[in-house]
Amino acid sequence: MTTHRRRLMAAILSCLPLVAASADAPTRADADAHQVSVLDCARLLDPAAGRMLGETTLVVEDGHIKEMHAGAIDTDPYRKAASDAGNAFRYVKLVDATCMPGLIDSHVHLTMQFSKSTYSDQFRLNPADYAILGTVYARRTLLAGFTTVRNVGDEHNESIALRNAINAGLVPGPRIFSAGQFIGTTGGHADPTDGYRWDLQGDPDPKDGIINSPEDAWKAVRQHYKDGADLIKIMPSGGVLDESSSADNAQMTLDEIKAVVAAAHDYGFTVAAHAHGAEAIRRAVIGGVDSIEHGTFMNDEDMKLMKEHGTWYVPTIIAGKFAEEKAREGWYPPQVKAKAEQVGPIIQATAGKAYKAGVKIAFGTDAGVYPHGENAKEFEYMVQAGMPPMFVLQAATTHAAELLHKQDEFGQIAVGRHADVIAVPGNPLDDITAMQRVSFVMKDGVVYKEAGKPVAQ
Repeated sequence: MTTHRRRLMAAILSCLPLVAASADAPTRADADAHQVSVLDCARLLDPAAGRMLGETTLVVEDGHIKEMHAGAIDTDPYRKAASDAGNAFRYVKLVDATCMPGLIDSHVHLTMQFSKSTYSDQFRLNPADYAILGTVYARRTLLAGFTTVRNVGDEHNESIALRNAINAGLVPGPRIFSAGQFIGTTGGHADPTDGYRWDLQGDPDPKDGIINSPEDAWKAVRQHYKDGADLIKIMPSGGVLDESSSADNAQMTLDEIKAVVAAAHDYGFTVAAHAHGAEAIRRAVIGGVDSIEHGTFMNDEDMKLMKEHGTWYVPTIIAGKFAEEKAREGWYPPQVKAKAEQVGPIIQATAGKAYKAGVKIAFGTDAGVYPHGENAKEFEYMVQAGMPPMFVLQAATTHAAELLHKQDEFGQIAVGRHADVIAVPGNPLDDITAMQRVSFVMKDGVVYKEAGKPVAQ
């Protein structure tokens, strides 16, 4: 597909949700957002305080937490008030379950999912195909208990169109903060033509997310602002799944990184940096990025710098392990296989060292490298790396909300906040694998999963 056609398709996709929203009738989710719901939770996790509360009842109205009560309450007054106002009423008793804020995955790619055929699919699938696949992956992510995500990169701004469709109530999915296209350098991890034969490569430019100077960096960031992105994602190091030879070499100069950060902060964006290699991490931190993603070969100097600069770390252990496993099954070209087998065995230990060193950690998984909906496996891997269960739950709630600069909106259950509430059986502080068995999901007051089963929308 030519650059012109790709840009045209991206523009069309970004407009579709707005057109459809104007023509669509109100959905059932619209009605549910206005109903009164009473949730009787056997336990309630308070990640801000770092403690588990006993039985707690939540009253939800107009998509927000209206009241919180210790213990059970008489629901009759709420039922009558809802009836008198012409609203529906829902009572949910979550027996021997732990309620907690909707989870936040700080690193996903909702409009793609790797498979054996991915490297050839790119020559058969159109941007519209990836956008439609994204609606499927978004629903799986929501039903897994993740009500908010950072989508840190795509190739055609499909995730911006998906975000708009979800916000318009056209399709179910998590709340998306989208980085739009990746930003990187020619031949680097963000270059969509890596591995192509010479006559098909073209010369991707800042509008395609490819930069080769500080001036290019400013243009690329301004294009993201024009496209409606929520944050910026850069690739200052090599990566595992692109068709180049290095997972960790430095691929952006310090001046290029500083230019991206300066432009991004001017426009109100945070900057996430994909970085496996120690030198790339050092440059990214000194350059002022807000978070380091993956960080596989992070060294002691990097960790010290990250603490000094207040830089967040998003480990994505599950992606490294999954890629290592699939490399052995013959999923990838030889050069990719070699990188996956290099990164996979290291990434979990690095996360454990960073935790012990006091680096700030937010939960993120790189969903799309592994199947969407299996995000919660990351909790288990984080605990295996030496992080306490309460800490890893905070990483996916209060920490991740702080990384988004949305700590006053998400990551806690409190009066006046968005009614993003999930529940898991038992107590995840005793068994962190309970996070892989989400039984109840509410986002903005709308119930999407109850008694372990999806609720028809």
